[in-house]
Amino acid sequence: MTPHQVHLVQSTFELVLPIADDAAIIFYDDLFTRAPELRSLFAEDMTEQRVKLMKTLGVAVNALADWESVAPTVAELGAKHAGHGARAEDYATVGAALLQTLATGLGETFTDEVAAAWAEYFEVVASTMLAGQRAAA
Repeated sequence: MTPHQVHLVQSTFELVLPIADDAAIIFYDDLFTRAPELRSLFAEDMTEQRVKLMKTLGVAVNALADWESVAPTVAELGAKHAGHGARAEDYATVGAALLQTLATGLGETFTDEVAAAWAEYFEVVASTMLAGQRAAA
C-alpha cells in the first residue's frame, strides 16, 4: 500500500470508531445476507464477536505502516479461521461486506479513492490470512 492509502484507511477508520458497534452490526448483517451459510460459524450472541472484529480491524489498520510487525499474528488468525470452517472463497464475501459497511457508515466520506484504499487494505489482510491458512493445512 502507498503511504497515502495507509493514511486514508487510518484516518477513515478513526471516523468509524465512534460507531464501532453499529458498524459491526451492519457488517455481520450484510455478511449473513450475502452468505447465510456463514452464520453457523458464529455464536448465537454476536456481542463478543463484534468487539473482536473491531479490535482486530483496529490492530491491522494501526500496523499498516509496519505490516511485518503484525503479519505473523494475522497469518495465525487465518489459520484459526480455517480451523473454524472459513474457506478461501469466503474472503471475497467478507471483503464485499466490509466495503459496504464502510460505505454505509462513512457516507460521503467514502469516496472512490477511500474505497480503493480500503480494498487494497483488505487484499493485504486477506492474502496474509490465506497464507496462514495454507501453512496450517
